[in-house]
Amino acid sequence: MKLTRTVIASVAFGLSCAPALAGLGGDVPSVEADRASMKGALHITSAASYAVHEINSSDGMRVHEYVSPAGKVFAVSWRGAGIPDLRQMLGSYYAEFAQATSQPHYNHHQLSVQTANVVVQSSGHARAFIGRAWVPALLPQNFAPNDIN
Repeated sequence: MKLTRTVIASVAFGLSCAPALAGLGGDVPSVEADRASMKGALHITSAASYAVHEINSSDGMRVHEYVSPAGKVFAVSWRGAGIPDLRQMLGSYYAEFAQATSQPHYNHHQLSVQTANVVVQSSGHARAFIGRAWVPALLPQNFAPNDIN
């Protein structure tokens, strides 16, 4: 019994010390946490109503995180040999995404999920994957999902 409590307490402590990787809906510091997790280089490009934080990892993964003037990540996209950690990329929206994908889907090359709060699209095959996700309620004015690349 004492060993069980010790293990549970250790896991709880470990989780509380884990880095906060926010992704969608996160703020600008979450982009830095994502960059560190991917061990990538960061390049920032500014547009009229948003900024794109591009992270390039040494394994060829490229992630774009779109940040609003309010400092919130409203969209993410990825391209590379694999799929990034979607739990990290989707942040607090991951649970909603996971629940929506719990229903069987038979196309293993393409996934499109749209819930009340988040849209996720991913496709690809062996070493060539692309995807994007966004929160419709957080999109800046004059920004369309087609602008996510």
